[in-house]
Amino acid sequence: MNSSDRSGEAAAGAVLTVDLDAVAANYAMLGREAAGAEVAAVVKADAYGLGLGPVARRLAAEGCRSFFVADANEGAELRKVLPGAVIYVLNGLFPGTTALYGRHGLRPVIASLAELAEWRAAGVRLPVALHFDTGMNRLGMGAGDAALLAADEALTAGVEVALVMSHLACSDDREHPQNARQLARFREIWARLAPRFPGATASLANSGGIYLGPDYHFGMVRPGVSLYGGSPFTGRANPFRPVIRAEARVIALRELAPGETVGYGATWEAAAPTRIAVLAAGYADGYFRALSSGMREGESGGMVHIGGHACPIAGRVSMDMAMADVSHLPVDAVKRGDMAELIGPHIGVDEVGLRAGTLGYEILTALGRRYMRRYIPEPEMGSGTNKEGRGQA
Repeated sequence: MNSSDRSGEAAAGAVLTVDLDAVAANYAMLGREAAGAEVAAVVKADAYGLGLGPVARRLAAEGCRSFFVADANEGAELRKVLPGAVIYVLNGLFPGTTALYGRHGLRPVIASLAELAEWRAAGVRLPVALHFDTGMNRLGMGAGDAALLAADEALTAGVEVALVMSHLACSDDREHPQNARQLARFREIWARLAPRFPGATASLANSGGIYLGPDYHFGMVRPGVSLYGGSPFTGRANPFRPVIRAEARVIALRELAPGETVGYGATWEAAAPTRIAVLAAGYADGYFRALSSGMREGESGGMVHIGGHACPIAGRVSMDMAMADVSHLPVDAVKRGDMAELIGPHIGVDEVGLRAGTLGYEILTALGRRYMRRYIPEPEMGSGTNKEGRGQA
């Protein structure tokens, strides 16, 4: 770290450390579980808030060949990072955007016959994915559309179908009957279309779906949150390595007399002499207002760690600051300029999500732009290992 990096970090109210070795380890673990299926990577929403460039480059260096983003603008950004990668756009083909796909070599995940007709009419010579709904009732064509595509070659004349996919709704719960229903429906669709598109691959499993067993793997799996250390399971231990550590600087220490209050709305009152640490992070940094003390019935609110000690949030989290009760810490255990762990080894992203009444997914993707970001090890700036040329993805 050079002197300008050190001075910048000293001035940062909050620091986000991303462990790229942990991302690589999680990718390798998923590969072992997938047992021969291609492991693609879902890097939408700026790689779940962790930084598209560094994360995608590292995944490519680990052998990842196919990437999924949400929209074509994300795909165009990823193309700058990985000129040779296969890039699929999950939200499909928006009207009038075929030229953008062609310019950046992006593959639309087509979810309707109308999108397919527009792509065919545009004559863009890039492969596509076909998305079928098997129970999510979000995007995707139906079983009837699959029958039409199998029977009428004119519907896909001049179109190379590289992938046939669906998306699981309940893979976090391995006992949920929806998983088996969706698997059966997808098998029927794939049985119709595999002879029609002999060069295509099938894909159903997301992060949780990979752990439902080999029947769900097909030719490609598409993990997202698990790559970034979040848990894709309900009621099961998280086997993935933590990837991030978010810290906020202690910018002030306050001594409160009994009866004094903290923060907006005066919602938290000191019952005894109290010491408060003021932290330089708030909801603008993705530390949600829902982590305020007493925001939700029966919930105690957020918890941070300072010097290895757990400290509860006191009062409301504001845009730029949060306050923690450090009364129980030794006086010399915390001082101005110290760092408080918001997310990290003592309190994981999924626990923070539970305390905020949401999921680790939302916590990750909401991380603000103000964090000074550190990547360990420092990412290499190469373009990845894929060989497929620009405009051929």
